[in-house]
Amino acid sequence: MVRLTVLSRSWCHLCDDLLAGLAPIAARFGVPVDVIDVDSDPALEAAHGERVPVLFAGEIELCHYHLDADRVVAELDAYRARVPDAAADAEVGQRRPDFG
Repeated sequence: MVRLTVLSRSWCHLCDDLLAGLAPIAARFGVPVDVIDVDSDPALEAAHGERVPVLFAGEIELCHYHLDADRVVAELDAYRARVPDAAADAEVGQRRPDFG
C-alpha cells in the first residue's frame, strides 16, 4: 500500500493547510498519512530547512509549501492502476530511510 508522508512543523500554518486539504483525498483513497516533524530529526531539518511542508507518496515528492491536489489524485490514481490489489502490495510506500 502506498503511504503519504508529510514533512511538517508544529508551528507551520502552511503545514496545517496542506494537511487539512490532504485529509479528504487520503480518506477517499484509503491511504494512510504519516506526519513527520522535521525539527525532531536533525538530518531532516538539515535536508529540508524551511522548505516545508513537503508531501511524498512513497519516495516521490508530490508537492511542497502548498497542496497540489490534482497531482496527488493523479499519483494515487496511477498507483491504483499499477497495483489493482493495492492491499497485497505491502512493500510499496514504506518510509524512506532518511525519514527515520
